[in-house]
Amino acid sequence: MKVDLFDFELPRERIAAHPAKPRDAARLLVVRRGGLEDRIVRELPDLLRPGDLLVVNDTKVIPARLAGRRGDARIEATLHKRVGPARWAAFVRPAKRLKPGDRIAFGDALAATVTVKGEAGEAILDFGSDDATLLAALDAIGTMPLPPYIPREAPDEADRSDYQTIFARADGAVAAPTAGLHFTDRLLAALDARGIARAAVTLHVGAGTFLPVKVEDTKDHRMHAEWGRVGTDAVAAIDKARKAGGRIVAVGTTSLRLLESAADRSGRVRAFEGETDIFITPGYRFRAVNLLLTNFHLPRSTLYMLVSAFLGLERMKAAYAHAIEAGYRFYSYGDACLLERAE
Repeated sequence: MKVDLFDFELPRERIAAHPAKPRDAARLLVVRRGGLEDRIVRELPDLLRPGDLLVVNDTKVIPARLAGRRGDARIEATLHKRVGPARWAAFVRPAKRLKPGDRIAFGDALAATVTVKGEAGEAILDFGSDDATLLAALDAIGTMPLPPYIPREAPDEADRSDYQTIFARADGAVAAPTAGLHFTDRLLAALDARGIARAAVTLHVGAGTFLPVKVEDTKDHRMHAEWGRVGTDAVAAIDKARKAGGRIVAVGTTSLRLLESAADRSGRVRAFEGETDIFITPGYRFRAVNLLLTNFHLPRSTLYMLVSAFLGLERMKAAYAHAIEAGYRFYSYGDACLLERAE
């Protein structure tokens, strides 16, 4: 499909700079076959049925943005994918003069050696330590890797908690699974009282999720790979919900992509561990997920293509047009929508 089909105009003032407070006060656009409904995230229990299953992503965002020096030169590095023990692929700036063997000091307690110099400002950095030591150092000196489209100059201290979901357990993401940012203890208690179960999967979201689609046709786009895991507990919860007539509700496109990667041709979700580069565009036949809770995505992005596949491109365009006109807030810190899968 032509990438131009997934373009739309978004006024800059619709991009959220900060999240709603409290989190479950964000607006929620419900898109069903019968039409559109403007609601609030805290009303989610009323929009689901007892026996439905929420599948959440429990990945944890690490403070992956680092400021350092190579000699007298300033270097900025944003880690985006773990490639080995304490070895990460990173986007570095300026990268032009870096070469393999160069050592970058990130303060007194952390340093890395450039082992591979890639294209487009990418490098492999070896921190020469174990993962626990590296994560502790990142927590001490790193900053949260906010998406480039958030309309402010730099992260602040509040982003340490704001850009982390209530489900975060497994260190490794460099971008938040943003649909999960809307949940609070109060909302979880209401979902429990409604009889709506939860299962957790892990997909370590990489910075590739923000990369633009630069080709003219979707068939020519190379999707980034991310590591994920669907454990036996999640599989059992999904099987139980389905047998009881419940629906599978993916909290975020990350959970959806992982479940679809783990599903066989019959739609049965199996235990899974490894990388997935699944690229979902209109025409894809969904096997694992009935409903999707997700934020509003960038034009011409792989995520907007995914939700257009889930809902239908024309219905998605109409929903986004309504959201823009009604003042919904877009992107990572923005509002959400609840989508019913097109048949």
